[in-house]
Amino acid sequence: MAINLGLDFFPAVTFAALRYDVAGVIMLGYAAWVADNPVPTTRSEWGQVTIGAVFLIAVYHAFLFIGQTDAEVTSAVAAVLVSLSPVLTTGFARVLLPAERLTVVGVLGLLLGLVGVVVLANPDPSNLAGQGTVSKLLVFIAAGSFAFGSVLIRRSNASLEIETLEGWAMLLGGLLMHVLALGLGESPAAIEWTTEALVALMYLSVVASALGFLIYFDLLERLGPIEINLVSYVAPVFAAISGWIFLSEGVSLATVAGFVFIFTGFLLIKRRAIQDEIRRQRGIPAAD
Repeated sequence: MAINLGLDFFPAVTFAALRYDVAGVIMLGYAAWVADNPVPTTRSEWGQVTIGAVFLIAVYHAFLFIGQTDAEVTSAVAAVLVSLSPVLTTGFARVLLPAERLTVVGVLGLLLGLVGVVVLANPDPSNLAGQGTVSKLLVFIAAGSFAFGSVLIRRSNASLEIETLEGWAMLLGGLLMHVLALGLGESPAAIEWTTEALVALMYLSVVASALGFLIYFDLLERLGPIEINLVSYVAPVFAAISGWIFLSEGVSLATVAGFVFIFTGFLLIKRRAIQDEIRRQRGIPAAD
């Protein structure tokens, strides 16, 4: 919702770049305080930073913000498409991390997630560029970039502290987006510095990026990846509600149906891990 609000006042990629200029400075300051090694020193560590900067920050957010310039890509639609990322992560992991198997049911879950994207995009065969289809595809590519980058980082051998990794990735990713913005002909002079613009930028930079990142990894350590992944499927609900309240956005049947397909695909892919988590919460030993 904050992205859609801010796009009324910022060029899309410039907006994304400024978000991570601010968030990167905050994260590096935090890394300097808590991390043993706040500056990458080896080639493999800088490789991790580069992967994060390119796929998790620059490509992901450039495509996401450009896609959301289309009025057809409401806050709810964007959140549902982004919620496909855990499903795509599993698919990429199967290819790039041979130790992680994808069963027949897992393949079905992955296909259901992709069906959800098609339902959500709702393409018109006679006019594939209409009804926001291209813009929704851009957001889908953004989710794919994030998933791909996440697997590449897991595949790398570096063990850079997460605060250091994210801080440098945010700054470098922001720089890459500034270069892209110039290449697309965006001008900082087009920014309208209104109160709403500042609220959107500060919320995305401080709350959604810096603070949200710290909360995410604190919860990841205490709760584990299964419950954290489920957050991806709560986000579209709040995005829909906030978009309706603040931006008067509606929620279409295609959006709801796409969400159901994607969420069902996630449940199929993670069914064993979810079952084990439920047993653990009840104090029952995990099944062999």
